[in-house]
Amino acid sequence: MSVRERIGLGLLHRMDPERAHGLALRALRSGLAPLPAPVTSARLRTRLAGLDLPNPIGLAAGFDKNAVALHPLARAGFGFIEAGAITPRAQEGNPRPRLFRLAQDRAVINRFGFNNAGMEAARARLARRPRTAVIGLNLGANKDSIDRAEDFARVLARCGPYLDFATVNVSSPNTERLRELQGPEALAALLTRVMEARDWLETPMPVFLKIAPDLGDAELSEIAEVAQAAGVAGIVATNTTLARDGLTGAARDEAGGLSGAPLFERSTRVLARLSQVTDGRMPLIGVGGIASAADAYAKICAGAGAVQLYSALVYEGLALLPRIARGLHDLLAADGHESVAEAVGSRREDWL
Repeated sequence: MSVRERIGLGLLHRMDPERAHGLALRALRSGLAPLPAPVTSARLRTRLAGLDLPNPIGLAAGFDKNAVALHPLARAGFGFIEAGAITPRAQEGNPRPRLFRLAQDRAVINRFGFNNAGMEAARARLARRPRTAVIGLNLGANKDSIDRAEDFARVLARCGPYLDFATVNVSSPNTERLRELQGPEALAALLTRVMEARDWLETPMPVFLKIAPDLGDAELSEIAEVAQAAGVAGIVATNTTLARDGLTGAARDEAGGLSGAPLFERSTRVLARLSQVTDGRMPLIGVGGIASAADAYAKICAGAGAVQLYSALVYEGLALLPRIARGLHDLLAADGHESVAEAVGSRREDWL
């Protein structure tokens, strides 16, 4: 991390977390934030659900909710970027404060509640997206919607022409009753609507499903079966957790979803279980607690074809991205893997 970035992070950490995040996005857009040089190699380049990625390290949804900083983020070297979540209508989300740092735990708790500027604003920005980057959108439903399946389908229909992939988010803990859509009947109906909207697009894209980490083996098996039957391209494992095991930070009892280092083991076990129940045939994206090349490699060896970061950037900045990419290249080489694909699921049993 450069001195400039270290000073910048130090100043941001003295502010309210949500205000600091807004300023970080503004700095990116204005060109004031230092950007690392992209890292790729023959080992790191990979293909996931038909998407050609320069490296397997993506930016998770939530960092750039409204797709306002896609150009600088693409230049920073992410293998792929997921904006959102976006709902049909703009909404304020839950009352503030709703974002909390747990620095001692290297974690974050949020209860945003899908705050975003709505699909029309997102569509306008996505129309001006960087064309050489792989850009996706996390789809959401309005809090007061009477037909949430229709909300997901509408966002995809409006924004789809400017996307490389989309993710159906039924796992945020911060929108009332949203996680009920992970039940098999509701999920099947929802995915049918979304896939129908996808098929109407001039260029259909892969659709992923993002699930919660707080699911049992039977629930994971049901979700995998429904997702495969619906034609979903892959599963993102996982969203934030409601668990609070072992936390020491002062904000540990705040309501909301927990992300960061404490989520790593829980989310990786869910990932490995999904890899097992799908027999490695469904592409998986590993999310939750990644803060080093070793963490990213562990997710890949547990069954992920690619990974996503967010919370660790709060503490390490964008300088973390090339460190993980270079370290991941070295770890693949040390184990004799010529590609990311060769390593996927190679140590899955360690997590079961």
